[in-house]
Amino acid sequence: MNFFKEYRTGEVVALLYRLFLAYFFYQIARFLFWFYNKDLIKVDGISDYLNLAWHGIAFDTTAILYVNSLFILLSLIPVIVNTKKYYQKILFWIYFITNGIAYSLNFGDFIYFKFSQARLTIAAMHVAQHESNLLKVFGVSVMQHPFVLIWFFVLMALWVWLYKKVKVQFKKPKKLIPYFFFSIVTLCAVATLAVGGIRGDFRHSTRPINMVDANKHVKNPAQGNVVLNSTFSFIRTINSNNFRLVNFVEQQFIEENIHPYKTYQRTIKERPNIVIFIVESFGREYSGAFNQNRNIKNFVSYTPFVDSLAKESLIFPNAFANGRQSIHGMSSILAGIPTLTDAFTSSPYANQKIQSVVSISNELGYDTSFYHGAPNGSMGFQGFGNILGFQHYFGKTEYNNDEDFDGMWAIWDEPFLQYFGENIGKKQPFMSTMFTASSHHPFRVPEKYQGKFKKGNIEMHQPMQYTDWAIRQFFESVKNKPWFHNTIFVITGDHTNQVYYPEYEKTMNRYAVPILFYSPNPEYKLKGVNYELAQQMDIYPTLADLMGYNKKIRSWGRSLVSEKQYPHLIVNSDSINEQMIIGNYIYRFNGNEVVGVYAQSDLNMEKNLLGKENNSEIEKGIKLCKAWYQDYMDRVINRKLH
Repeated sequence: MNFFKEYRTGEVVALLYRLFLAYFFYQIARFLFWFYNKDLIKVDGISDYLNLAWHGIAFDTTAILYVNSLFILLSLIPVIVNTKKYYQKILFWIYFITNGIAYSLNFGDFIYFKFSQARLTIAAMHVAQHESNLLKVFGVSVMQHPFVLIWFFVLMALWVWLYKKVKVQFKKPKKLIPYFFFSIVTLCAVATLAVGGIRGDFRHSTRPINMVDANKHVKNPAQGNVVLNSTFSFIRTINSNNFRLVNFVEQQFIEENIHPYKTYQRTIKERPNIVIFIVESFGREYSGAFNQNRNIKNFVSYTPFVDSLAKESLIFPNAFANGRQSIHGMSSILAGIPTLTDAFTSSPYANQKIQSVVSISNELGYDTSFYHGAPNGSMGFQGFGNILGFQHYFGKTEYNNDEDFDGMWAIWDEPFLQYFGENIGKKQPFMSTMFTASSHHPFRVPEKYQGKFKKGNIEMHQPMQYTDWAIRQFFESVKNKPWFHNTIFVITGDHTNQVYYPEYEKTMNRYAVPILFYSPNPEYKLKGVNYELAQQMDIYPTLADLMGYNKKIRSWGRSLVSEKQYPHLIVNSDSINEQMIIGNYIYRFNGNEVVGVYAQSDLNMEKNLLGKENNSEIEKGIKLCKAWYQDYMDRVINRKLH
């Protein structure tokens, strides 16, 4: 019996208690995440929430074991001095430094999930690497949402207090053989359990648990974000590469149904100038012109100028973004390349020859330029702009007047748009893209305009009015320019942002952006309201058509103004699954199979029809999802985007 006295019971119990604390606090973070985002993630009562929290334990297990692997090893490794005070102090600091950093990732998502519509992934670091103002952004965020930081420190203090409640008493092993024997056995057992915990189960045939698994037990896709935790989603996407060649259908089916190449035969007298406004965070919700027939109670528009311009334009009130971040909007709008689970722009495949509205403009002899008032290189725009082939880039450096800097992101929209208007048109024809910046966190307007714009119901409403007003000032300043009459203007958003109206809380409507085409030249016939489904990817082929580019266009989008109509196939991703609207249905695809089919009107994806409703359209739609995905992977990986 003396042999068993050397089993390290106190240390094992303390270890289990300390790991239990991690589970406990992850559940608190999960609840707070849902509480801060309950308007975006609908939960039907306590039992529904508890079901999500229960399934979240598997994802917490993976995160906790990853983060605490060193702590677990040092807690169990037989070095005899484990129970000494200094050794336990070392364990204390390792535990709280690693867990504190990992735990904090969840608190950032309390606020930024509203903007990104997805849990934190490594993609955030790809964007952050281009920014030099991260500490300032963090400081402003804390000032705007102090309770998030308070919650973090209060919970960490409680965690420390509870940790110290169970202490390891000093015990010197008297018999080393049983001491080492039991230590090794315990280590092997824990290592085996840890492997299973990190993978999600012990079955050899099952791949490690991943973000898509969060949707197995939810009523609607948004609830998958409650099942997940930000530590898991961040760790799981480090060095991840979801780009892989697949073979679901014959190539002939792709050519006949996906139409990766399109041609338009428009005859034009004179090539139009092109101006593309990619308006930061311009969700469709903010503009009255795009919500005329939605019967939204007490609706208020925050874009009076865009509303007035829409009356003289061709607008698409049922349009969607193809990505979740600014750089995703750039690739979708200018090159027709959407963002799926992993972003193309941060992948190893981004640096390749890409046919885009920029490349065809260069081919047609246009002068091409890109404007963004942030420090050069911000958001990755300059690098991707070089890949696309812009001849000129104008940023904060070229503007050369820091008095107009907003102190956080970029030159204020009003002065930078005036600079834009003064510069363009010196050579014709020209194609120029303006990426605005002011309608963005931290949701401010210039000091001299305080009180000019109404506050609205959410933080986005005031800066959105400022940007709309700045665009009005731009049009006023250029309307008499000699190039103005023969110019086609496009206005759209890069992605959505804060939501106020319940209509836009729906899952698909979180990608709802406006698309507007305007030209003072009546020859282009850009007037009216078109209620067909549209997307950012359609802008590039539409402009190529209007510019009279009659060669093949590599595009998954389609011209929205051609008599030659290709069927719509709307694509975006919530970073867990791809989402496609084809015909009368919405499909969710996990890279291998369709996991959800919903009526097109079911924008919140509440009633999964998969296996419940079978017809030829759904059968073909599932095949089209796989065919499109296969073609996307083939063209990206095999560098066939030209």
